Amino acid sequence: MATPAATPETTGAETIRTWLTERVAYFLDVRPQDIAADDLLVEIGLDSVYALTLCGDVEDEFGILVEATLAWDHPTIDALTAHIHSELAAR
Repeated sequence: MATPAATPETTGAETIRTWLTERVAYFLDVRPQDIAADDLLVEIGLDSVYALTLCGDVEDEFGILVEATLAWDHPTIDALTAHIHSELAAR
């Protein structure tokens, strides 16, 4: 059975923020609570390999296509959350 597509109704901003924080924490080998939603990802250690991996993970998790520059264009968890939420709303 296929997983239903993510929508703003089924995927609220807080759900997106939590998922992003957990993914970035996993990549950086830190606890999610050690990452502030307004930390610049590059300043806390997210490199280009993990940024690109995050793009694929976002596409898989939320069913949207994103640019390879996603983490650089939206450099914080808050900015990424807002972007993903708006992309889901635009469907």
